[in-house]
Amino acid sequence: MEHGGYVVVVVVVVVVVVVVVVLVVVVVVVVVVVVVVVVVVVVVVVVVVVVVAVVVVVVVEVVVEVVVVVVVVVVVDVVVEVVVVVAAAAAAAAAAAAAAAAAAAAVSSSSSSSSSSSSSSSRSSSSSSNNSSSSSSSSSSSSSSSSSSSSSSSSSSSSCVVVEVVVVVEVVVEVVVVVVVVAVVVVVVVVVVVVVVVVVVVVVVVVVVDVVVVVVVAVIVVVVVVAVIVVVVVVEVVVVVVVVVVLVVVVVVVVVVVVVVVAAAAAAVAAAVVVVVVVVVVVVVVVVVVVVVVVVVVVVVAAATAAAAVAAAASSSSSRSSSSSSSSIVVVVVVVVVVVVVVVVVVVVVVVVVVAVVVVVEVVVVVVVVVVVVVEVVVVVVVVVVVVVVVVVVVVVVVVAVVVVVVVVVVVVVVVVVVVVVVVVVVVVVVVVVVVVVVVVVVVVVVVVVVVVVVVVVVVVVVVEVVVVAVVVVVVVVVVVVVVVVEVVVVLKFCIVVEVVAVVVVFVIVVVGIAETTTIMLSSFDSSLLV
Repeated sequence: MEHGGYVVVVVVVVVVVVVVVVLVVVVVVVVVVVVVVVVVVVVVVVVVVVVVAVVVVVVVEVVVEVVVVVVVVVVVDVVVEVVVVVAAAAAAAAAAAAAAAAAAAAVSSSSSSSSSSSSSSSRSSSSSSNNSSSSSSSSSSSSSSSSSSSSSSSSSSSSCVVVEVVVVVEVVVEVVVVVVVVAVVVVVVVVVVVVVVVVVVVVVVVVVVDVVVVVVVAVIVVVVVVAVIVVVVVVEVVVVVVVVVVLVVVVVVVVVVVVVVVAAAAAAVAAAVVVVVVVVVVVVVVVVVVVVVVVVVVVVVAAATAAAAVAAAASSSSSRSSSSSSSSIVVVVVVVVVVVVVVVVVVVVVVVVVVAVVVVVEVVVVVVVVVVVVVEVVVVVVVVVVVVVVVVVVVVVVVVAVVVVVVVVVVVVVVVVVVVVVVVVVVVVVVVVVVVVVVVVVVVVVVVVVVVVVVVVVVVVVVVEVVVVAVVVVVVVVVVVVVVVVEVVVVLKFCIVVEVVAVVVVFVIVVVGIAETTTIMLSSFDSSLLV
């Protein structure tokens, strides 16, 4: 595999990891957005429901309160009017009875005054009895008046008791309704908070699991890629080293074989040259010896022949003539000259042969030296070539090893950087998601708490307003009843005026209470919407 293939593998791994991380981030963002939207919708729905419920409860309570107040005022007014009419009728009847009794007494007293004096005592006694009867009638009328006033007061007190009972029942119902509303709102808020917390926890768990899976897969892929690349690089380096070693061994063996063969050939040539030189020298020596021996023999023979001839000539000189002796001398001289010439020729030949042998020996020596020099040069060249090849091979191996090491280091660094970047990205994404989720949860809890507080405050304010209005109505009704009773007892003619004023005051107080309740409700609703 080429280094370009390594780079392609690393790029593919990086692209895959980045794509996976981007997909995880997109999914997490979509999930968080969906959760936030759902939470906001739920909170808005809960707030709207709570506000609508509070508004409905407040409107119902206001309507009920107005109806109760109007009914109570009308009932009290009717009761007071009935009491006033009854009291007036009773008073009128009592006054008529008293007037009739007085008139009858006056008539009886004037008729009895014209009688005799004997009956004066009886008249006086009868007048006293009439006086006593008139006084008793007066007392009976006063007692009837007092009974009517007591009956009116008892009716007014019973009316007050009825009003108080109605107000107490109304307050109890109001408190029960408020408690139920608050309980329902609290239960709804708790359910919403629990659901939101569960959803947030599920989202966080899913995100964390996804992040862990992505990190583990990325690390496993990176480790596998790094291991494969390292193994392949090591195998390549081993193969290169083995090939280089084999080449070096082969070259060295060839060089050794060549050197040995060349050296053996040079030694054989040198040995052959030496043998030839020795043979030539031996032949030359033998030839020279033979020539010398032959020359010596010839010379000796010639000398002997010459001596014999001289001796013969000397012995016969006495018997011969001078001419024959001179011819003998000439012959001897010729023989000697011939012998000398032969000796000279032999010596020259021997010298020539020796010189030739020396020359041949020198030529052989030169040839042997040249051959040896050539062999040495060849051996030196071969050694130099082997050294150069070995050096080149070593350099190539070292360069390849260095390049391989650099490539491996670069790949490992790239892989480590990619893993670190992926881990950092994943950690950042997890942190961001967790922060977003925590912020959403906090915001939702705050909104829910604020809504609960606002609703409770609104309900409490409404309850307080209703209770205050009820108490005011009770007080006003009681005051009206008391005033009406007093007016009936004291001065009847002011009764209508007092009733009108009391009714106006009651309605004004009721209207003011309803306006205040509505204003507080609207301001609380606006505050909840703003929150």
